[in-house]
Order: sequence, then C-alpha cells, then structure tokens
Amino acid sequence: MYSLIMLLAQAGLAMANPMSCSVGSTASAADAIQPLGGFISYSIEFSSFPDFAGNTSNPNNFSNNLLENLGSLAGIKPYIRVGGNTQDYAIYNPELTIAINGTFNDSRSPDYPTTIEIGPAYFESYSTWPDVKFSHGFNLGGNHDDRQWETLLETAALACKALGKDKLYLWEYGNEPDFFASSQSPVRASNYNESDYVAEWLNGTRAIRSVLEETCPDLLGNDTYGYMAPSFAGTGYHLRAPRAWTDGLDNDTDIKLFSSHNYISGAESLGVTLQGTLMNHTQTAASVGAHVAENATIRPGIPYILGETNSLYSQGRPGLSNAFGAALWGIDFAVYSASVGIGRVHFHMGTDYRYASWQPVATSKTALGTKPPYYGNVAAAFFLGSDRPSVGALPLDGGDTETDVAYAAYADDVLKRILVLNLRAYNYTRNGTDGPDLNPDPRPARTYQFAGLGAEAGTVQVRRLYANGSDAVTGIAWDGWSYNYELDEGRPVRLANITTGETAQVVDGAIKVEVPDSQAVVLDFGTGMALR
Repeated sequence: MYSLIMLLAQAGLAMANPMSCSVGSTASAADAIQPLGGFISYSIEFSSFPDFAGNTSNPNNFSNNLLENLGSLAGIKPYIRVGGNTQDYAIYNPELTIAINGTFNDSRSPDYPTTIEIGPAYFESYSTWPDVKFSHGFNLGGNHDDRQWETLLETAALACKALGKDKLYLWEYGNEPDFFASSQSPVRASNYNESDYVAEWLNGTRAIRSVLEETCPDLLGNDTYGYMAPSFAGTGYHLRAPRAWTDGLDNDTDIKLFSSHNYISGAESLGVTLQGTLMNHTQTAASVGAHVAENATIRPGIPYILGETNSLYSQGRPGLSNAFGAALWGIDFAVYSASVGIGRVHFHMGTDYRYASWQPVATSKTALGTKPPYYGNVAAAFFLGSDRPSVGALPLDGGDTETDVAYAAYADDVLKRILVLNLRAYNYTRNGTDGPDLNPDPRPARTYQFAGLGAEAGTVQVRRLYANGSDAVTGIAWDGWSYNYELDEGRPVRLANITTGETAQVVDGAIKVEVPDSQAVVLDFGTGMALR
C-alpha cells in the first residue's frame, strides 16, 4: 500500500510569511484510475466543423497546430466528435456547391443556424487534419424535413468514404434525443419515451450498417464499427439512460462508448459566477457524480465518456466561460472526471461560442485566436501525460474543499506528477469588470506541502498555468509557453517575460509549493518517485 500524506499550510499574502497549520490524510496509487488515451478531446458543432477544419484547398492550419500541441503532450491527438444540436438540423442536398448553407432564426438560437443543408463538399473537412480520428453525427431529430431518411442513407455513404479505417473513431446517431419532445422547437410528441427512442435508434443504425455493407464493408470489423450512445443531454431529463438500456438500446451490441453530456450550469442561469459555479470543486464533483452514479446503475461493460461538455450551456457567458477562471475549471473538471472513472471528455466548441478553446476564423463577433480554456486543456493534457498514468484525488485535510484541490498521477506504482489547484478567485481588474482599473489588493497565495515521498532529497520541476487573475482573457501562459495565433499560428512560443525552469526540492521526504489564488501548478517528478 503506497501512501502520500498531504500537509496544507494556511493562507498568507504573497511575499509575506504565511500562517501555517498542518493536517494529514492518505491516498493510494492502488486506488487510482487509468483513463482512456486522448482523454482531452473535443466536440465540434456540426455547422461549425468546416470553419474549424477548412477544406482540401484551404485547410485550417491554426486548428491543426493546436491539436498537434495536445498530441505532443498526450501521445495521441484529440479525438474529434462532429455533432451537437445542428447535426439534427442537417439535410443533405447533392446539388449544393458549398459545404454548408445555414439559415439563422434568432428566436431559436442566435449562435448557430437552425435550417441547414450540407453538400458533398462538407465531407472534405475530414481530410485536413493528419492523424486525427473523427466521429460523425447523423441526423435523427429530422427538423420536420421529409428528406431526413434519404439524408441518413446518403450521408452514411459519404461519411464512410471520407473517413475510412484511418480516420474513423465512431458513429453517432442523434444528439440529445431526451430534448426532442421538450425543446423550444420539439420534433417529437410530448409522450415520446425511451422505447420509442430505442426503436428509432435501432432502425436507423441498422440502416447505416446496411449502407456500409454496400459502400464501405471494410469498416464493419469489430475494431472499426460501433457507436457512441445514447448522447443524452444529461442524467435527469425527459429520457433516462437506464430505461433506454433496459428497452434494448444495445441489442445489436454495437455501442462502444456510453456517451452522455454535461454542463455545470447555464449561461443565463441566475446566480452563476466564476467563484460560486465554475471555480468551485464541490459543484464540479456533484455534477460529475451524477454520471458516475448513472454508470454504476447500468454497468454496460463499456467505457463511459462525456461526449459533449463545457462550462455553461447555451454556448457560455462572456466574462465567465472565456476567462482564465474557466481554464482552471476545465482542468479540475477534466482531471476529477478521470479520477472517478470517466473514460474521456470532449469539450464542445463552435464558431463564436464563448466557451470555445479557440476561435477558428475571424467573424464580425469574434477575433480569430486561442482562448483561455485552451490553456487549461494543455495543462490537463500535460498532467495526464503520454505515459497513460492512473489518476487519483488527494484530499487536502484542513483546506477548503471548494477551492483547494490536488491530484496525483501514478505509473507502475511510481508517483509521476502532482497537480495543485488554488481555485480562489482573484480579479486582476477592479471588481472583475475587465475595465482599465487594476485591483489594488495584493494577490494572496497558499503554500501546499506534500510528505510521504520516498526520496530523502531530489529536484522537482514546477510548471505553472499563469494569468494575472481569474478574470483575465489575455496574457495566459503554460510553463512559459504561449499558443496564441498572432505569435506563430498556435505553435508553442516561449515567452521571454515569464520565468521558467522553476524547481523545488524534496527534503526529508516532503516538498512545498506556493500557489497564488487563481493558479494551477504541476509538480513534475520526471521519471517518477517511489512513495514510502
């Protein structure tokens, strides 16, 4: 039994001597959980995919550079789910000469088109990112268009040809069908239930398989054919996953990933704040916990993933979802999910979406560029590493359970990395208004000490996710690296004005690190450290 004892020193202002107290608890490498490879992955809104990926004549190299960065940290580029609300609006028009023709109806959504046709050119976007695997989302909802079934059959043939064995991740049929009867524009009767959904899903997926038998028979092997499902919006809406499973959802045994969706809260929900909603570990644990409980109820014997997730539904709120605090939330959300058995998370993005990790093209609303959540994705990917570690939470007795958070990454019973998050909000600007007046109050810091390390002495690399405060939307760096578009199209650029190469010493089996409010730190033990 391996143990890691955490001692937490109480807060003190930065540059001052902190008041301290110490408490202890234990965590075991044997209790840690190993997530799937490519744990930090993405979901891209169906209507936005051509913006993010480009096409064969004009590929989006900026997006690819950002994916390459994550691939270099994780050992595999992120898996890309192409789907979302607009997959169930997309109707195929073989005569359309452009990739997508979308019409906005602001009464339904100002953020994406709700009447959509796609043409053959849409599928070119699957060819622009090397070494990436995609899931393609088919239209189940229909959007009251009588071309829905024909669209399914025609796009199944086009998608399988575009993806082939090298690019196919999985298939998906329908997005959030638990909203089909209750959304603003319902596409099913109010009495639509799980058995109705299952019957539709089985009918459609069997039709997809028939198309593949004719068009892409090489994709029908057990290593290539399968679905992520049921892709419900959450655990407590109109349809429930346990009932869908009982009603025969996986009768054909072709569901490879149990996929659900998660948002902590809504962009327009009352009382939503950075500190109370996002930078709040208790909220995150409760939200993820509902999925853990759902999986435990069903136990389908396949990995459970969050096929679509992000901070605040309805595409996020400015000043919250696009701020540095959301990057810190993203790290905690992802790593906590990994520590409790979620296999993979797909952070959702779309053009002009406030919570997106990057804006792929310039629009009248949003400048092209890398956004704060991406830096959280990078830090989480570094912590999770390419060595496929097991991950466990490290309870910090005596700390604040909402804001003091730590995790350990183990490989072969050796401690590889410790992640520390100080989730206390610190506004860089006065009152967090993002105005010209800076916060006159000094930034507090906390000192965390970890004991129980096997080595009597050793040097550990200290890598920080940095910004001036939780309200910052620019000036963000990971371990001194910037991934901003304007520097080198998203490739990593070392910043000269940020100190790097910081180290800490293991002394008498313990190590200390100071973490300012609104910052994340990874203690990197390199090849690993045995525990006492």
